[in-house]
Amino acid sequence: MLEDITNARISRRRAMLSGAAAVATGAMLNDATALAADAPASQPASNEPAPPGEPGRDYNPIHTPNGQTLEGKLIDGVKVFHLVAHEFEHEFAPGLRARVWGYNGRTPGPTIEVVEGDRVRFYVTNRLPAPTTVHWHGILLPNGMDGVSGLNQRPAEPGETLAYEFTVRQSGTNMYHSHFDEMTQQAMGLVGMFVIHPRGVPPEKRPDRDFVLMSHEWRIDPGTSRPNPNEMTDFNVLTFNGKVFPGTAPLVAGLGQRVRIRIGNLSPMSHHPIHLHGYHFKVTETGGGHIPEAAQWPDATVLVSVGSTRAIEFVADAPGDWALHCHMSHHTMNQMGHGIPNMVGVNPDGLGAKVRPLLPGYMTMGQTGMGGMGEHMQHMGVPINSIPMLGAI
Repeated sequence: MLEDITNARISRRRAMLSGAAAVATGAMLNDATALAADAPASQPASNEPAPPGEPGRDYNPIHTPNGQTLEGKLIDGVKVFHLVAHEFEHEFAPGLRARVWGYNGRTPGPTIEVVEGDRVRFYVTNRLPAPTTVHWHGILLPNGMDGVSGLNQRPAEPGETLAYEFTVRQSGTNMYHSHFDEMTQQAMGLVGMFVIHPRGVPPEKRPDRDFVLMSHEWRIDPGTSRPNPNEMTDFNVLTFNGKVFPGTAPLVAGLGQRVRIRIGNLSPMSHHPIHLHGYHFKVTETGGGHIPEAAQWPDATVLVSVGSTRAIEFVADAPGDWALHCHMSHHTMNQMGHGIPNMVGVNPDGLGAKVRPLLPGYMTMGQTGMGGMGEHMQHMGVPINSIPMLGAI
């Protein structure tokens, strides 16, 4: 967040949505001076594949505060990447750590950065205790690569590796996430950002600083060591790029630089009106891609709904440390209490046999999530005119 912290100590409750502190030595925008890159030129029709995009030649690289860009290799003209889904300990802020699920030791996972026209291949290895897939959220691709378990692929079982391959035929700000037992796996941290740069944009039309932020919300009760994916409304840890203030890194720009901030929201339930202090900006992208310059609008707050992305652009011409935060006032709070038990990571061996003599029909909730509950519910009595636990795929 671009937070003015000069000569002031800022409490956790003031650090809205864990705000990623973006120290912009400038960012104001007059209506007539917004950074508004022209829509990228369409690619000429050709049977020849586009050459792999390169930083410098085709784009200025992304900056992911508190994160990193996914490294890949170019093999026979294909950009090849490897994602490993696994459990690890993550620090949200000093004094707050929890066991989460993520990719390559990060939540959100590393930012994927490619160029329109690139051929890409992703190897996804599952080291979780449950099956998983990857859905490329907002990406236009063949149906068989969409990563929806039970619809167009089977999930990778623990220890297996999936391969996804497609040609990127769009540009914009997108995301990736698990699409098996989504309630559990996304809530545990299996999310990430996917940025596709357009081709044919000259250097003078590109931003000097291109930032990526992903908002997320968690339920981590005081004294516990895991997020609770059963939560539906009362989330108590809200993050940018997996961090809570004061663990958030600043977004640093030089005076006069052109700045783009890409914001994705894979929070389970909450929309986030992201407000920037000290500036006006223009909204230049949605999850569907670039907004034509004539249709862009100036604002100081941009609403990023669940499952959506937005990009804002401005010129950094107002020196100082400025706040960037969610304007939902309850999102300033962290670590409030809750009573729902969390079985993820618990070994329940023998528990059911001991409890059933006291509570006939008792069933211990899953310790790796709720992905198999639909099958269990077929053998249990459920209320008339209801489909509990049958909707997840």
